[in-house]
Amino acid sequence: MITSMEQLRRAFEKQGYIGEDEIIVTVFLALKLGKPLLIEGAPGVGKTEIAKVLANIHNTELIRLQCYEGLDENKALYEWNYQRQLIRIQVAREGQDGCSVEDDLFSDQYLLERPLLKAIRSDHVSVLLVDEIDKCDEEFEAFLFEVLSDFQVSIPELGTLKAKHIPIVVLTSNGERELSDGLKRRCAYLYINYPGTDKEIQIIKTKVPKVSERLAEELARAMYYLRHNVDLKKKPSIAETLDWARALLMMEADRLSPELIEQTLNLILKNKEDLDVFRDTCGANKLAAVSKHA
Repeated sequence: MITSMEQLRRAFEKQGYIGEDEIIVTVFLALKLGKPLLIEGAPGVGKTEIAKVLANIHNTELIRLQCYEGLDENKALYEWNYQRQLIRIQVAREGQDGCSVEDDLFSDQYLLERPLLKAIRSDHVSVLLVDEIDKCDEEFEAFLFEVLSDFQVSIPELGTLKAKHIPIVVLTSNGERELSDGLKRRCAYLYINYPGTDKEIQIIKTKVPKVSERLAEELARAMYYLRHNVDLKKKPSIAETLDWARALLMMEADRLSPELIEQTLNLILKNKEDLDVFRDTCGANKLAAVSKHA
């Protein structure tokens, strides 16, 4: 049971998540106030990871609803198992079952729980992750707002189902569209940016501890330069920094060189346009030189 911000900070660090005061304070207040936590930021800055960390800290299940264009209530809430229902009807027609079909055709055993209903009906406090909510339609966002306001759903055949335990709710957004004011008012809000050099060094040393201090520093400076000084379509994420660190570790490198950068560039730049921009405006020699200087 988390009772203080310092305790939460230590719990995050134990899970390998390096969080600044703004992150720890906002997460702590969301937990204590019982509010959903809305996290915005570019892809790969650690938004989803916060939900995973909270599930581990509370030793509970992480229930994930991945949003996409066209997502509707059935896919998010519940569906009936039509195949089982048809088999039940067939059995009744053939006289193999004396019970009335209507008695149980829409009973609990034929209900397929989707993420929202699963979180509401959970026998313990779970972590509900609504990932990339900005990708869903505004109509679904309005429906989700209603569910998160009451933590109950109505199923015509079963009546109103109320949450046994209010889940810890984390919503993430990449900022592809503006979310409604109603949803934002319901949530505690947190914006996460790409890490500064010092924080990224800490992340590298935590996640890839065998990497040398010097290489960790050079990787962090190189990544900072790529994100802020090169006009890339897709800026490399923290996950790609860690992949780069692990790859260089396997290559027994202890510092960045132009040759190593060229050999491993595809680990951090994932489309031809960005590769061309990098080679035209920066290049491996310049990036290697930049990485050597604080």
